[in-house]
Amino acid sequence: MLIDAHLHCTGAETPGAVLRALDDSQTDLGVVLAPFLSAGYSMHDAASLRRANAYLADLVRGRSDRLFGMAVINPALPGAVDDLDRAIAAGLRGVKMVPSGWYPHDDRVQPVFALASRLQLPLLFHSGIFIDGRSSRFCRPVNFEALRDHPGARVALAHLSWPWTDEAIALGLIDRIHGVPDDAAAFRFDLSFGPPPAYRLQVLRRALAVLGAGLLQFGSDCFLPCSGADIRERRGWLEDLLDELEVDTPARERLFHGTAAAWLGLQPPERPADAGPALPDLPESVRNEGLPPARATALAMRRPHRAPGWLMGRPAAAAGLRASGSAWQRCC
Repeated sequence: MLIDAHLHCTGAETPGAVLRALDDSQTDLGVVLAPFLSAGYSMHDAASLRRANAYLADLVRGRSDRLFGMAVINPALPGAVDDLDRAIAAGLRGVKMVPSGWYPHDDRVQPVFALASRLQLPLLFHSGIFIDGRSSRFCRPVNFEALRDHPGARVALAHLSWPWTDEAIALGLIDRIHGVPDDAAAFRFDLSFGPPPAYRLQVLRRALAVLGAGLLQFGSDCFLPCSGADIRERRGWLEDLLDELEVDTPARERLFHGTAAAWLGLQPPERPADAGPALPDLPESVRNEGLPPARATALAMRRPHRAPGWLMGRPAAAAGLRASGSAWQRCC
């Protein structure tokens, strides 16, 4: 199965054309975002976003087996919580947000995050350099740490946050250090390429070596309407890099399907055998940290056990890389 976890609607596509592009690219499921970058729509105009979300709800209606619709919400605008509630009631199943004029740790945006967390919606954020040349300061990966305060939030950061890819990898590393299963991790990262071609091999090698394929997923970042050849071309960019890195078949399956399926809630999350109940009592180590109750609960859920000796090195095979190609055991 193949999931394209990042497709932009523009308002100019038809359901038939979208499905043909998926068929022609052998894509089983497309995660489609409401339009916000094309003429007539703006992430700073709540009315236009409401129209965009209604448009997308019509596009995906009756096609949930092939199209996963994600509302676009600006959580800093008045009425954003109601707009999200309305979009979900109309049949959209996740949320795309672009920090522009607001930081993810701002108090004013937390109500939208809280609703998304309560509904256990997959969240996709733009992260990294942004096309307007002004908003990027809001989109650094470290700013997204605030999402850890919302239990149940399943966050994907787009473009591996280039040029702050090391910072993004560090953000994802936290759950790994605490032994959190991939499917229960707070963050994963889509490989809709932000890095220019000259950076891609190095960035992907590092991400695989540190995070593994379990926290990475494919997204073409194509704008609809497009052809299946356009999606295939962008998938080919990633496949060529995986060939060069000699990434094995299980890791590729995770990149092209498994990570996104867990993020979207299409499969139950994996849990370690010793994780205990789904809503555990707070362990002493968490209670003693003096955190607010919501934060402590979130941490407890995501800290089923600390992996002993994890920072002493992990086999490259766990990331889908051949052992001879990994520098992980030397870098820590």
